[in-house]
Amino acid sequence: MEPIAGLLLAAGASSRFGSDKLTHPLPSGEPMVACSARALADATDTCVALIRSGRPTLHTALADTGVTVHEVDGAEAGMGVTLAAGVRSTSQAGGWVIALGDMPAIHPGTLAAVVQALRDGASIVAPYHGGQRGHPVGFSRTWFEALTALAGDAGARDLLRTHSGHLTRIDVDDLGCVLDVDTPDDLRRLGR
Repeated sequence: MEPIAGLLLAAGASSRFGSDKLTHPLPSGEPMVACSARALADATDTCVALIRSGRPTLHTALADTGVTVHEVDGAEAGMGVTLAAGVRSTSQAGGWVIALGDMPAIHPGTLAAVVQALRDGASIVAPYHGGQRGHPVGFSRTWFEALTALAGDAGARDLLRTHSGHLTRIDVDDLGCVLDVDTPDDLRRLGR
């Protein structure tokens, strides 16, 4: 079985948060990005955190989480650029599980279910909570060319929309798969 790679997207600007949200501590004291990274690394065979160049605080926050840190040139151009770089950096993988650094509350069982669906032959897979598509999203090796051609800020959203017939839906009882932290209020809600 080819390895399943985890790609943690952590190259955003945190503009709505007002400071570097990814290094902001959770109630446990752990930086948000470290919690997200550790969970993804535990679920996948190999894991890469994709960050902007010149972010030493993120390197520090990601130390000892089980991920390799990859600085993405041009990441400021958008999530598509970052995701394409991550897929290229793990080109040997049999599939990719794409997670966001600002979603630290995803249940380990949700991550494991997405990985298992890829191992079982799913082409594209995503968890759903209350009818809403969540994260992480998994793509099989079939999507290598399409993923490495991504650009701009849409990420894989257009692939999911135009190829929805290939999507395997996993219904989960995991509110964390739809909770991302964009503002301090989101972080407070997450703490509850």
